[in-house]
Amino acid sequence: MLVSAKEMLEKARDGHYAVGQFNINNLEWTKSILLTSEELKSPVILGVSEGAGKYMTGFKTVAAMVRAMVEELGITVPVALHLDHGSYEGCLKCIEAGFSSIMFDGSHYPIAENVEKTRELVAICKEKGLSLEAEVGSIGGEEDGVVGAGECADPDECKAIADLGVDMLAAGIGNIHGKYPANWAGLSFETLAAVKEKVGGMPLVLHGGTGIPEEMIKKAIDLGVAKINVNTECQLSFAAATRAYIEAGKDLEGKGFDPRKLLAPGAAAIQETVKEKMELFGSVGKA
Repeated sequence: MLVSAKEMLEKARDGHYAVGQFNINNLEWTKSILLTSEELKSPVILGVSEGAGKYMTGFKTVAAMVRAMVEELGITVPVALHLDHGSYEGCLKCIEAGFSSIMFDGSHYPIAENVEKTRELVAICKEKGLSLEAEVGSIGGEEDGVVGAGECADPDECKAIADLGVDMLAAGIGNIHGKYPANWAGLSFETLAAVKEKVGGMPLVLHGGTGIPEEMIKKAIDLGVAKINVNTECQLSFAAATRAYIEAGKDLEGKGFDPRKLLAPGAAAIQETVKEKMELFGSVGKA
C-alpha cells in the first residue's frame, strides 16, 4: 500500500533523521530500492520525474507497477510514490494516476504565481489525502530539461509558500542536480537557518543529494531537512557496474547476454548505494 509522505517526514523531522527519495527509471531500479528499504526497515520515497514517467509509458503505468511490486514483494515499510519537479499539469496527471505524493515546482514563476498555483494544488491534495512538496529558489544544474542557476531561496517567499499548507518545502540553498563541480561553494547553511526560522516545523527537502559531503548532510538534517533526494549517484553506480560486467566479457559467457543477467550487477550496485544513503540519513530501522 502506498502512503502519503506527510507522516514519515514529520517523524523524520522529530527524530532528527531524513527519508531518502530515490528516483526510479524502470522495473530494476524500483525493485532494488524497495528490497533495500524492506531489508533495512526504512521508509522510502520513490521519485518519478516527468521524463521518467514518459519513458515508462505514462504515470498510470508507473503507479500500477509500483503498487503491484509492493504487494508481490511483500513490502511492509512505508512507501510513497512521488512526482519529482512536476509541472502544474503533470501534478494533475499524477493525482489522477494514483500517486500518493506530488511535488509542484513553481520556482521558475514569479512568487505570486507560484503561490496561486500551489494554493490550488494544496486544496486538491488535502481532499485526496496526498502529500505536497513545493519549491522556492532554484536547484542548480539540469534535470529533465529544467535548468537552474542554483539561486538561494528568499526566506520570506518560503514562508509565503509554507503558510499555504504544503507538507514539505524544497528551498534552494546552493545545491545542484548532477555532479558537483570542483569549485562548488557548498551549501548555504545561513540560508537554510533563515528559512527554518521563517517556516518553523515545516519538513525541509534537500535536492541534489549526490556528492554532498557527509558532514554537510548531517548538518542539514540538524537544521530541519527531513527529505533528501538521490538520483545521479544511483545512475553512476548502475552504469559503472554494467560497464564492468561488459568489459569483463561476462555478456559473452554462456547466456550472459540475457537481460536478467546483464542488468543484475547494476541493480545490485543500486542496492548498495541506497543502503549507504539510508545509513547516512539515519532512516534505518525507522519504518
